[in-house]
Amino acid sequence: MPVIVIDAAAHCHGPEVVEALARHLEVERVDDWALFALAADRYGMSPKKLQRQLSEPPSFFGTPRRERVRQVAVLRACIADAVATDGWIYQGLVGHLLPRTLTHVLKVCLAGTHEWRVDQAVAAGLSRRDADRIVSRDDETRAEWTSLVADTGPWDTDLYDVFLPMHEHSIDEAVKMLAGYATQPVLALTPAVQRAIRDFQLAAAVNVALAEGGHDVDVEARDGAVTILIKHHSMFLERHQKELEAIATAVDGVTSATARPGPDYSEPGVAFNVELEVPSKVLLVDDEREFVHTLSERLQSRRFTPAIAYDGEQALEMVRNDEPEVIVLDLKMPGIDGLEVLRRVKRTNPRTEVIILTGHGSDREEEIAAELGAFAYLRKPVDLDVLTDTMKAAYRKVNAADEEPADDTMATHEP
Repeated sequence: MPVIVIDAAAHCHGPEVVEALARHLEVERVDDWALFALAADRYGMSPKKLQRQLSEPPSFFGTPRRERVRQVAVLRACIADAVATDGWIYQGLVGHLLPRTLTHVLKVCLAGTHEWRVDQAVAAGLSRRDADRIVSRDDETRAEWTSLVADTGPWDTDLYDVFLPMHEHSIDEAVKMLAGYATQPVLALTPAVQRAIRDFQLAAAVNVALAEGGHDVDVEARDGAVTILIKHHSMFLERHQKELEAIATAVDGVTSATARPGPDYSEPGVAFNVELEVPSKVLLVDDEREFVHTLSERLQSRRFTPAIAYDGEQALEMVRNDEPEVIVLDLKMPGIDGLEVLRRVKRTNPRTEVIILTGHGSDREEEIAAELGAFAYLRKPVDLDVLTDTMKAAYRKVNAADEEPADDTMATHEP
């Protein structure tokens, strides 16, 4: 018996069809809360946050991208484990995370016209105004989800094996048709499908590990060999590839890992930074991972393309290899602290401008930073406009220095 995943629009009789079909086929039903419980047990993910992601339209501010990427990765890993067991029915949106390579999965959409769905809701006791609002909100939520995970709309028939317009069929007719499809030999759990399941499980596990590190990528796996497809441009591509490969190879079951630009990756054209005042090579250094990833996302919306280092040692290595133009640097970090990073950067790369951004600094540390050559000293929380204006001013200074004759005596490189 195959796995059946049903995406039912609001007031298209999804629960009734699923319940009747499960009884007819004598199979188990799996709901969102079963997946949420698994996510909570294995990954410490909040079931309520997952429910909001799947059942509510996006808020004005939205879920931070890094958190959204992690939520999707965890849900994919949970349904990857569930799909290894044959013979169950699921109604919900997580089924869109199952790849087409799993041919034992029957994907179904129960749809209906807007007015018909509103009529069904009114018949169930809602006012027409409330019914219209609920149906519209459901459409918005489902569109947001399918756009996020499949880059298309919820009514795209390519997402499904069976598309049933419920305004044309009764519940009994829908159940009879789906039961007939479920017995087709093409949906059998063959050895080839079992291999595809194992590949999907491994890819999903690697995706979780990468998402935990703040990376939004696509992952493919085949017999232990993992390919990581980079989606977002990086000024430090080679280093980024090595970091992704290191994370992936640490996952159990991975025999090799290769990271490369994927089909959605594109090098920026001449117009990538329309504002000439925006530096092309920015490095953010902060051991508070949530903060630095959120800051990176906000800067990307202003056409900055920052790289990230999580400690002083990593930052110094990136300075040696990639020579960023502007650095935004925290002070309090384990190992090499921010003042020491500043001192070394100004000795080896005097034309790199360093902006201190700290939540724990003192007046004395501000004086020392100025003596060591910091361009500016800002305190958290910082207004984004203030930070970006400061970064642009620092870049103007870099450009002005580049126009001056070089003085080879200025920089002394440490051994």
